[in-house]
Amino acid sequence: MNNTLSTLPERALQLAAQVGSGIKDAVPDKAIKWVETGAALGALKTGSRVATKLVRRNPAIAVAAAAGAGLLWYAARRRARQAEQAGNGAIEGKATRVEARRANGSARKTTRTPRAPRRSKAADNA
Repeated sequence: MNNTLSTLPERALQLAAQVGSGIKDAVPDKAIKWVETGAALGALKTGSRVATKLVRRNPAIAVAAAAGAGLLWYAARRRARQAEQAGNGAIEGKATRVEARRANGSARKTTRTPRAPRRSKAADNA
C-alpha cells in the first residue's frame, strides 16, 4: 500500500506528459503558437495586476525602485560621456618589432622547408 502511494504522483506526471505530447502532435503548429501567445498575454496581464496591487499597498517600494532606476540610468550616462571624452580609450604609441633569438644568440631561421606536393583526389581513388 505504501509503495503504491509513493509511485502515484510519478505515474500521474507520466500520464500528463503523454497527454500533453499527444495534444501537441494532434494540434497544428499555428494553433499551438496561438495558445502560447495567449498564455504569454495572460501572464503579462496577471503580472501587471500583481504589480499594480504591490504599488497600491507599498508606494514607498515603488518610489525607491524608480529612484534606483533613475540613479542607474544617470550613472550609465555619465560613464558613457567620460568614455567619449577620453577618446574611446585608444592608446597612442609606437611599436617596434623584436626578432626572436635562440639561447646561443643566433637569429632564428625564418624560411621553412618546402612541403611535399599534395596528392590529387584522382590518385587516391585509383
